[in-house]
Amino acid sequence: MPRPRRTLVSLEDTPYYHCCSRVVRRAFLCGDDEYTGKNYDHRRGWVETQILKLTEVFAIDVAAYAVMSNHLHVVLFIDIDKVNQWSDRDVVMQWHQCFNGTALTQKFAKGELIDEHLVAQLKHQIAIYRSRLSDISWFMRCLNEPIARQANIEDNCTGHFWEGRFKSQALLDEAAVLACMTYVELNPIRAKMADTPEQSDYTSLKLRVTAALKGEQPKTLLPFIGHEREHQPKGIAFMLSDYLELVDETGRIIRDDKRGEISANAESILNRLNIPTANWVKIVAEFGQLFHGPVGTLQELSRYSEHLEKRRRHFAKSCQHLPLE
Repeated sequence: MPRPRRTLVSLEDTPYYHCCSRVVRRAFLCGDDEYTGKNYDHRRGWVETQILKLTEVFAIDVAAYAVMSNHLHVVLFIDIDKVNQWSDRDVVMQWHQCFNGTALTQKFAKGELIDEHLVAQLKHQIAIYRSRLSDISWFMRCLNEPIARQANIEDNCTGHFWEGRFKSQALLDEAAVLACMTYVELNPIRAKMADTPEQSDYTSLKLRVTAALKGEQPKTLLPFIGHEREHQPKGIAFMLSDYLELVDETGRIIRDDKRGEISANAESILNRLNIPTANWVKIVAEFGQLFHGPVGTLQELSRYSEHLEKRRRHFAKSCQHLPLE
């Protein structure tokens, strides 16, 4: 039975969450429909554009994404510090990028004087907006709804385009985050939609590879910061070059038609995460089958369950593939 989203999110334990949405009614995001002969590849561009647009609106960073033929994946980082640092006017201006707001917030955004008896009402509305701008449910709503409306107009129909609820799972430690990111970014490789990372269209991996060739990182994605946490408190604490090498070599291993092995540089990440190579390959290749709930070590899973007042540690069996305690 589906659980309320508030029972799945614990910022006390992790700011990272993996979300997935699938289409219904034999709908297409891309590819050729053999029944109509119509090609839908352009819809993947809609999704990618909307994902990157929302990173400029929400206090939520995208660590990884992949837009597939009938579903999409995103790995999100909730930046609660960022949303709390925004002024009231910042919050309203951010919200108005996606929604019209109310007559009161429109008046406030224009710098007009607010009647004293309406100030409390305005403060309450801004508090609601501030909460929503760091909420993955609102992020996914703002991602999925515009795409559904565009697709329905194009298909000349009404009704649901996406499944009723997107799936989300907490990523409780570095190993879970890196494994999920790699799984997401290798989706086109595993599905044989692309042969190499740089050919994986509509993925964060292609953005990272393209930027890395220029010695840069995409401004729209959560950056890799190596070990420079003191100077860059927000980011993924690994070297980008090591991560790209690990993803490329993992992709070669999980593809039956390619040969590959984990190099010393890439294996340094696995050593730090304390994950044997065989376990890593299994996790990345079968992430969707292995993990149906929160991902992390037994210790992290216990802490997560305790904070959310869960009586049982569901999905504990999957933890055997993660780092040793």
